[in-house]
Amino acid sequence: MKTTTNKELSNELNSLLANLQVFYANVRGFHWNIKGEKFFELHVKFEELYNNTLLKIDEVAERILTLSGTPNHRFSDYIKVSKIKETSKLSSSNDTVKNVLDGLHLLIKEEKKILRLASKVEDEVTNSLMSDYLKEHEKMAWMYSSFLG
Repeated sequence: MKTTTNKELSNELNSLLANLQVFYANVRGFHWNIKGEKFFELHVKFEELYNNTLLKIDEVAERILTLSGTPNHRFSDYIKVSKIKETSKLSSSNDTVKNVLDGLHLLIKEEKKILRLASKVEDEVTNSLMSDYLKEHEKMAWMYSSFLG
């Protein structure tokens, strides 16, 4: 694999990392602030989701390092790059789930973009990682959509 290809993949992975970090922070906030009749159900689901996202954050950062890149680690950088925006003051089940769903759709879009690039340059490891994330995030999107009806 060429160095320029590694750099391009690292840049795209850093973009995904930024989106994952903001998504994580949002979901963590939903876990803390959820209110209403779905509290018990969503409190647990949001905890599962942010723990799952935290694992992905670490895997993406380590993949960037493997490609000889440097993972961004400042939240100010994440905010500039992320397509997922910070949220605040969301506590109703429908609002939080809609936000999670919007975030998942953005993550899926980013992952597909990286998957195409990784396939093009025959980076099977990044390809496999993105395939795994896509499978999981698409299923989550279906489940959260079903929650909304």
